[in-house]
Amino acid sequence: MSVPQEMNAVAFEKSGDHFEAIPTRRPTPSPGAGEVLIAVEAAGVNGHDVHQLHRGGHALEPGETDLPGLEVSGEIVATGEGVARWQVGDRVCALLRVGGYAEYAVAAEGSCLPIPGNLSAVQAAALPETYCTVWSNVFIDCALEPGESFLMNGGTSGIGVAAIQIAHALGHRVFATARGPEKVALCERLGATRGIDYQSEDFAQVVIDETDGRGVDVILDIVAGDYLGKDLDALAHEGRLVFIGGARGFEAELNIRKLMHKKLSVRGSLLRPRPLDFKARVVSELVERVWPHLAEGRIDPMVDRTFPLAEAAQALKFLEDRKQIGKVVLAVRT
Repeated sequence: MSVPQEMNAVAFEKSGDHFEAIPTRRPTPSPGAGEVLIAVEAAGVNGHDVHQLHRGGHALEPGETDLPGLEVSGEIVATGEGVARWQVGDRVCALLRVGGYAEYAVAAEGSCLPIPGNLSAVQAAALPETYCTVWSNVFIDCALEPGESFLMNGGTSGIGVAAIQIAHALGHRVFATARGPEKVALCERLGATRGIDYQSEDFAQVVIDETDGRGVDVILDIVAGDYLGKDLDALAHEGRLVFIGGARGFEAELNIRKLMHKKLSVRGSLLRPRPLDFKARVVSELVERVWPHLAEGRIDPMVDRTFPLAEAAQALKFLEDRKQIGKVVLAVRT
């Protein structure tokens, strides 16, 4: 494939007193040492992108593009010095720090994954950021072990549908919160032992009742705010809680006595700033433990809707309004 000098992209640009996602033209990037250049076919849209749109961007390392986008799928069209695992023509999906909202994107060699099975480029673009986030938080940082149970707060989000399916496929008992009976039923179809309607049920009490008073071992929470107290109630002795979002706010009162009494661990996490060697570990473990389930159809990437690259603003608004069930993806090449 011939690589042009310029490409179509979408940038976050200031317009009056706010920022907008604006189609633009940019120079096509070149891969550095240990990097590959991907002709992007599809790009995932994530909550991080919405957050950064409101802020107008994020901290960049020297030489990084300001273009948004944390995950893509497509074909490798060039490789940088020292790349050994991949070659031109390989079809991959990749976890990025920046630059996915474009026709070409650069990725670190260790942050690329093969497209599992017969998944389409759109389905594959829904995987890297979401699945790496779930794996790094639930299975590495919180060390969910065989025989332990798991609660996902935000079960029909992109993160939620991935977390439910991964934990279920690996043999864990799963609980998930969602809004309304239809979404609760979806969580259960995806593998949750019990979906919990947070509008009409106290999720902590349901978890305690369903586990005979024990609670769950690990909670992944994208809601935060006033969920903190209920999360602590729902955790088992020596349980682990990790926040990766704040749909209900980022401030809450913490009952330290309960934390001490139950020997609980509470942490927060962001994937993007973590070092490349850690991301390479996450990618390697996913390919070994989760990719076979995707390839054989036991896990569904769950793409809710696609938008053309030029309509990234509409895609971000759709995600911000929480209209999706699963992932939103940009179709970069039709």
